[in-house]
Amino acid sequence: MTPEEWAETSSVGGFFALRTGHATHSYVALGSLYAGRTAPLTDRIDTVAARLGAAERRAAASIAQLGLAARLWSIALGPAVLHGVLPDLAPDRLYWDGGRSSPDDLLLDPGARSRQATVEGLVELVLDGHLAPLADAVRRDTAVSHGLLRGNAGSALAGAVRELHAWARKTNRPEVAERALALGAELLAHPQLADTGTLLAGGAFRRGSCCLYYRCPGGGLCGDCVFERPPQPSSRRTAPERRHP
Repeated sequence: MTPEEWAETSSVGGFFALRTGHATHSYVALGSLYAGRTAPLTDRIDTVAARLGAAERRAAASIAQLGLAARLWSIALGPAVLHGVLPDLAPDRLYWDGGRSSPDDLLLDPGARSRQATVEGLVELVLDGHLAPLADAVRRDTAVSHGLLRGNAGSALAGAVRELHAWARKTNRPEVAERALALGAELLAHPQLADTGTLLAGGAFRRGSCCLYYRCPGGGLCGDCVFERPPQPSSRRTAPERRHP
């Protein structure tokens, strides 16, 4: 991608921005995280737990994974929708610092090449290349269900679609708004995401699981939550993580 293309993608919002450069000591290649270097992820979960006052570590682990999933979908989906290209975001080229906030949390090696964006390419890059091994890494630290983490992946994708759709309407780019919704719908219909939720009109999403944010002190329900209202304390021990027919 050209600097101009990255600049336009970054204008959508901080989650869509991606720095390029050589990694400093605070960054770790996401590939090494997936391969077993879990200390940086553990530190990130600790930080989220402290900020949220989360008594349940799995709630903090879920929120930490959801945030990184949203970043990964955004930096892939933005170029795909706006420019029809998919940057090389391979785990050994993409670096992460869990102590930083977007857009400084991710750093891409200079000279990364791009290819034509397709649904299968996005699935291969984001779901297979990042989110599946990230879920395994999270579960090495904390017992969180695969269903919940897959639900987070669907929710993060839908959030990126909504941001792109809103930006396109604000900037009078109806063709971009249509592409964002169409590509999001195709991805959410993919077998790996098909049961995570439903994409509604205008990019709204209703997920089939809960990220557990409501279990944190002062936490409520997210806009796409499976629950209509927070479960009562007496039912929290058995609150479902997936919506059942």
